Amino acid sequence: MRLATWNVNSARARVDRIADWLQRSDVDVVALQETKCKDAQFPAERFEALGYEVAHTGFSQWNGVAILSRVGLSDVEVGFPGMPAWAPPAPQPPDDAPEGAEPPAAPDPVHEARAIGATCGGVRVWSLYVPNGRGVDDPHLAYKLEWLSALRAAGETWLEQHPASQVALTGDFNVAPLDEDVWDMAVFDGSTHVTDEERAAFTALTRAGFADVVRPLAPGPGVYTFWDYQQLRFPKKQGMRIDFVLASPALESRVTGAWVDRDERKGKGASDHAPVVVDLG
Repeated sequence: MRLATWNVNSARARVDRIADWLQRSDVDVVALQETKCKDAQFPAERFEALGYEVAHTGFSQWNGVAILSRVGLSDVEVGFPGMPAWAPPAPQPPDDAPEGAEPPAAPDPVHEARAIGATCGGVRVWSLYVPNGRGVDDPHLAYKLEWLSALRAAGETWLEQHPASQVALTGDFNVAPLDEDVWDMAVFDGSTHVTDEERAAFTALTRAGFADVVRPLAPGPGVYTFWDYQQLRFPKKQGMRIDFVLASPALESRVTGAWVDRDERKGKGASDHAPVVVDLG
């Protein structure tokens, strides 16, 4: 079985590239992130015509995750237990607000389309789009850390309840766990993705029992999964490694190969991420 994860940065904009890649790569299951569309807008028919079953969750032009499988797709679950919602900060009252006026009401928390799970060929696959964090002083960073902590807690529970389960946590984690996972650490000084807190949250996932099964077979430095569109980052080989397949012990033992399909980042209309592929025996 061949399993992949890919942040496609708009499923509708790249439907042709995704469909072409599915046929070339011979992948059985692919987890997609950042589909950027509502469920009714997701191009499911195109993938179904290629023999894939489809599960998708999306609410707007932001976020969105999906799983495509040609080896079965069942027990679809949107969001994992304890997954936090984004709670926007309460707006500040205007400077000219009269004394004693009621402060502005805080916006309602928003459950974003960032996680979907399904059982495919006996493997519980999760497509995950971890919040970006935006900036070290931004409330989104606290949200990101809370999100990763909740994912770790859910993962620990799954393995405690079913130690022999085959679980794949796949997707865009928006964390570069090691210095070698960015082209120049000096460029990221004071930025998200490389802070001690984010790296500790990622490490907590591996300590909970989910191994990075790609790195041992595609070691760095220089093996990246994301290259920003700005400043010619891709031709300059200035990338980041932020997309991962983390496997439970039972699934890790099945891994026979893994790589980053860097070629899919090339050419007109490419996503800024490359697919990450794992072969299972």
